[in-house]
Amino acid sequence: MDFVTLNNGLKMPQLGFGVWQVPDEEATPAVKKALEVGYRSIDTAMIYKNEKGVGEALKDTSIDRSDLFITTKVWNGDQGYDSTIKAFNESLERLGLDYVDLYLIHWPTPMYDTYVDTYKAMETLYKEGKVKAIGVCNFEIEHLQRLLDECEVVPVLNQIECHPYLAQDELKDFCAKHNIFVEAWSPLMQGGDVLTDSKVVEIANAHDKTPAQVVLRWHLQNNTIVIPKSVTPTRIEENFNVFDFELSEDEMKTIHSLNNGTRRGAHPNDMDKR
Repeated sequence: MDFVTLNNGLKMPQLGFGVWQVPDEEATPAVKKALEVGYRSIDTAMIYKNEKGVGEALKDTSIDRSDLFITTKVWNGDQGYDSTIKAFNESLERLGLDYVDLYLIHWPTPMYDTYVDTYKAMETLYKEGKVKAIGVCNFEIEHLQRLLDECEVVPVLNQIECHPYLAQDELKDFCAKHNIFVEAWSPLMQGGDVLTDSKVVEIANAHDKTPAQVVLRWHLQNNTIVIPKSVTPTRIEENFNVFDFELSEDEMKTIHSLNNGTRRGAHPNDMDKR
């Protein structure tokens, strides 16, 4: 496993395991398998409705809590100072933990203008030691700039949709300038066209790897944190086996050339679900 050091000194595995769209009852065996394979970072969220299933897997493991890195998120409908504190405590109870390593704002939902107060509540949780680090998801440059201007703690990372068809160069450059890591959700484009793209397939064949492994490797070599999701044991293993090869500079450029701005999820400024 490769690790990154966040801007507050906390170390985080660069490759994690995501459980988006995994039903609660399936989350327990999936996370158990991921931990068995070698994953130590697990990414969940209140809105995924599987924090309890994740917690069951964590309760059954013999891995030291200090060796695990657990992320969860506050949902749009729970934003605001007091409601964020309440939502966090409920997530903590479902997970069966004393603290989480990383707490994130799931979406900025700028039309409701609550993300600054939400972040200030997260700063309180951070100062109280209930979370080891705080950050955001799906924040555009203008949203990040407001936090930098109005809050005290710089987010450790920004979790965004990112894959070869949506490279997010401008946003990545802004984050890098402010020592904010980028974490990719949908790193494999949810199994989309990128995995059948002829250029990706050609590179995969050259390394005797799968297209998914090549795309994950591209993320890692771009200094991006990744959280691929699967409930299939063979794919959970496959996605983890990306540390035994390296893409050349030309191969990295070829994959980056696929960037065409295609999104699978909503644009952050349009997400208004609560």
